Order: sequence, then structure tokens, then C-alpha cells
Amino acid sequence: MMKTQPFDIEKYIYVVKSFHGYVAPGVILGGFMVNLAKGHLSEGTLFNAICETSVCLADAIQLLTPCTIGNGWVKIINLGRFALSLYDKDQGNGFRVFLDPKKLDNWPEIKNWFFKIKPKAEQNMELLIAQIKEAGETLCGIHSVHVRPELLKKEKRGKIGMCPCCQEAYPSNDGEVCRGCQGQSPYIITEAPERHILKMNAMKSHEVY
Repeated sequence: MMKTQPFDIEKYIYVVKSFHGYVAPGVILGGFMVNLAKGHLSEGTLFNAICETSVCLADAIQLLTPCTIGNGWVKIINLGRFALSLYDKDQGNGFRVFLDPKKLDNWPEIKNWFFKIKPKAEQNMELLIAQIKEAGETLCGIHSVHVRPELLKKEKRGKIGMCPCCQEAYPSNDGEVCRGCQGQSPYIITEAPERHILKMNAMKSHEVY
């Protein structure tokens, strides 16, 4: 049976501003979504989370549950949907909460924001937050889910080695050299030419192409 969860929205908004940098509508709405999912879990359930979008919603999960990106209890599976699930970490059964577009017609400012009908500069942020606070959990749909077994397994990093190219530690399972030296680094090379030459030679010697 669903439990009523205490949720101090004003206190939550203050925490969101400190954590996220500003009062983001998606994080505020996410707070109601997390609270709704938590209320459907059995008391004492040890749970993990799945977030189906890479924007905003994961912060609500981290603020209102023990699940964080750092401890690995949140999986971000970017399906482009504004939805989250909380589920028993061992059994995989839980509840998925999503923003239901069919419920936005009575909340025009939320609809304008969510569907990007108005440019951000033209949105009334005060009215938007007020509507989210008033509508709360009524904007959401919820249904039970069972998470696929392979997602319940805890990922292990395995052995740690020393990359022969950059001389930094990395998971040996990633290959002969680290992912950065395999070409997956997000950075433009600005290192001294002689170091770059040594790195390229090391990569050739390990047949990394």
C-alpha cells in the first residue's frame, strides 16, 4: 500500500538552488516524481534508480534518495524520456514515474516549457514554478516495472594497470592502453611535441589503431 511521504517543497527548492545552481523546473518537477515513486516502495526496500534522461532529473534522484552517480546506484539510460524508476536492487521490481503529456493541458506554462512552445526568454519562470508546485504529482503517470536481470549486476572495474602512453592508472579491462590514449579523450592535444611522439610510438608498439 502506498505511503504518504513528507515533502517540504519550499525546503527542497532551496536545496535545488544550492545544488543545481538555479531553480530548474525539471529538478523541481523531478522532486515530486521521486517522492511518488518512493511512496510506492515497501518500507525498508533497498533500491537503485534508473533515469531515462541526461538532463535535470538525475539531480532530483540524488537529492532525495541515497542513489548517486558516484556510488553507482543511479543508472542514466538516456532514452530521451522524462521518466525515472526506483526498484529493489536485488529483485528488480519497482515503479516507473513519468511526466504524462496528456495531463498538461490544464497547466499552460508547464506545457509551454516542456514542449518548448515558447523560447526560454519568453517563459514566465515564476508562473512556471508556481504551476509545478500546485500541480505536483498529478502531472505524473506511474506503473510497476521489472528491471532486466543484466542491469542488476554490479559492474566491477577489475584490475588497475598503468597506461604505457600517458603513465596514468586505468582499468586494465579497457585494453592495452587507457581509453584516453585510444582516442576517446575529449581534449585537444596541447602537450609538448616530444611527449606526443613518445605516446604515438608507445601506441604503435601496442598495435592500437
